[in-house]
Amino acid sequence: MPSRLTKTPTSSAAAAAVGLTLFAAPATAQEAPEEAAEATAANSPLMIGHRGAAGTAPENTVAAFKDGRASGADFFEIDVQLSKDGVPFLFHDDTPARTTNVEEVFPERANDPITSFTWTELQQLDAGSYFSEEFDGERIPHLDDAAKVATINTGIYIEIKSPKNSPGIEQVVADELRTDAKWKKLVDADKIQVLSFDEASNRKFADIAPEIELQQLSSKVPGPEVLAEWATFADSVGTNYRTLTAQNVADTKAAGLIIGVYTANSPEAVQHSIDLGVDAVTGDFPIQTMRYLDGQKPFPAATGIEIADAVNNPAGSDLQPETGEHVVLRNTTDRAIDASGYIIRDAANNILTVGEGYVLEPGAELRVYTGPGTNAADAYYNGGDANVLNNTGDSIALWSPEGNLQDVFGN
Repeated sequence: MPSRLTKTPTSSAAAAAVGLTLFAAPATAQEAPEEAAEATAANSPLMIGHRGAAGTAPENTVAAFKDGRASGADFFEIDVQLSKDGVPFLFHDDTPARTTNVEEVFPERANDPITSFTWTELQQLDAGSYFSEEFDGERIPHLDDAAKVATINTGIYIEIKSPKNSPGIEQVVADELRTDAKWKKLVDADKIQVLSFDEASNRKFADIAPEIELQQLSSKVPGPEVLAEWATFADSVGTNYRTLTAQNVADTKAAGLIIGVYTANSPEAVQHSIDLGVDAVTGDFPIQTMRYLDGQKPFPAATGIEIADAVNNPAGSDLQPETGEHVVLRNTTDRAIDASGYIIRDAANNILTVGEGYVLEPGAELRVYTGPGTNAADAYYNGGDANVLNNTGDSIALWSPEGNLQDVFGN
């Protein structure tokens, strides 16, 4: 099944037009074009903002969709489910606990299925304040809200999320794409793709709407026989960049399928994926990724403190005193920098902080631990009682106390 996906030219001006802070737009970004980055941009794959732009705005909200569009990326991705009364809404998790104020609005329902809420109930939830105060009042969007933000330059990846919890969702999405004028415009411009981890759901959607681009998601790329079978109903494969190999890429393309990866957030992860020859890269930080591909500094407000390493799975317990999981920060400049109040945030919005009084001398490192321990000049302990870092690899971002993005690290 030949794919209709095409690469759309990107604009560094669009990437620079949106603020790079949690709380306010920064000063004018300083550009630092490099020949290597320019060469990468000329041959870059499709770029997709994950859940809109989940690194710089609350995921699956209109604010995140606007960041994804302003980045100049080719697409932004959304997750669609059905409410109890059949309304298509945009939300990733199976429950509302992580990204809404459900415990305040509906006590005792935090761990109920998100699809057990009616559309009216969903609209009573705040889906933005968990990320920062700037986004207080952001609501769970309707499927059509994404189409209002998208353009013929920045289209939409529509992931059908947990279809077993939303019976009939394939038909609902297909009908919307065919009947709503905003969606039809995007379909006509080849700026829509539907995707799912659920093969049965993808096959059902392919039968209902064979004219729509379709992607099979999988945590790992299977062997040639399975890929050949997928090629009978899908146009592309999306997989975790951490598990992808050059052989996987070759096998996928040999089957006539496009190969994409998720969720490549750091410039290094993006470049690694490009070097493997992928056709599409999805990430939480499309603004920063597009700046990198345009030969600019991805983090123009950076002060010089970077994430040097993350020890996700130490020997013993992740929360053992003194030597548990931690992130390593490093001062890369020739001046002392006060790291007090810096924030480390992962993709699930778990947060580690740096305590007061931590001034890093040039070249100095600071270990920031999740669990308990004795604070020292080169170590700060958050004293948490739950592990934060994923043992198989994590994406973490460093923010200044003012909300300026400093660095993104992936392992």
